[in-house]
Amino acid sequence: MSTFDQRHIRRAFSRSAAGYDAAAALQHEVEKRLLESLDYFALRQGQDAADPKVVLDVGCGPAHAAAAMRKRWPKAQVVALDLALPMLREAKKQAGWWKPFQRVCADLRALPVAEASVDVLLCNLSLQWVDDLPAAFAGFRRVLKPGGLLVCSTFGPETLQELRDAFAQADDAPHVSPFPAIAQFGDALMLAGFRDPVLDRDRFTLTYDDLPALMRELRAMGATNALHHRRHTLTGRARFAAAAAAYEPLRRADGKLPSTWDVIYAHAWAPPAGAPIREQGEDIAAVPLSKIPIRRRGE
Repeated sequence: MSTFDQRHIRRAFSRSAAGYDAAAALQHEVEKRLLESLDYFALRQGQDAADPKVVLDVGCGPAHAAAAMRKRWPKAQVVALDLALPMLREAKKQAGWWKPFQRVCADLRALPVAEASVDVLLCNLSLQWVDDLPAAFAGFRRVLKPGGLLVCSTFGPETLQELRDAFAQADDAPHVSPFPAIAQFGDALMLAGFRDPVLDRDRFTLTYDDLPALMRELRAMGATNALHHRRHTLTGRARFAAAAAAYEPLRRADGKLPSTWDVIYAHAWAPPAGAPIREQGEDIAAVPLSKIPIRRRGE
């Protein structure tokens, strides 16, 4: 069984679409920092190189990043892709007639995009909902052109550690997702065949009046418990009160409760054409049939 319930994830983000922007201040800050990484495209290709022709915003949400990339590269075909259709309806507000981009409802684990067709792929804070990171990155590599740029982010293992620990003292069922370590994230990029990965990390501390305020914000941004083995009944007042009591000793001098958000950023490059794909830690060569010499009998 997979770690995450994808139907639950789709429903949660669909419900949160209308109010997502108001709750997602951290996501917007991470997105802004990720967009700065697009400068590497010009640096790598050379300042005189042509702008990208096709740009993909994966897990786009309300598609602020897609709109920013459309403004940055006005001649590019920009595609915003998200699992939740209501998010794409919100994204339409960013895609006015003067800066249009395409919107596609799809799962990032199975991109409906042609092989080697994308110059730049941006994926902001969506990969934490994926079980198999190497497989997701292999899909990203498949759609990127040789030398194409991937910029992405995810939450790291310290994210919501306070919430995780508080509920662990009140309930045997998990309430917070597992998040990958930075080494695991980098290894997954390498396993998928990406070249020259560069990883960075930020740690943010957000504060709340109490535990209900934190839980309301998580629901508003769609970040609910989507684990397959989560408790499928209500947490209950007693367990919630026990978690709140366990969280209380962390209250700061300013009267607020802290919440840690550990963010991992990465940018990497798709390998040259013909580079082997790595599976199970081994190189698998890909050779076109036309390049294989065939000797016929009698020759």
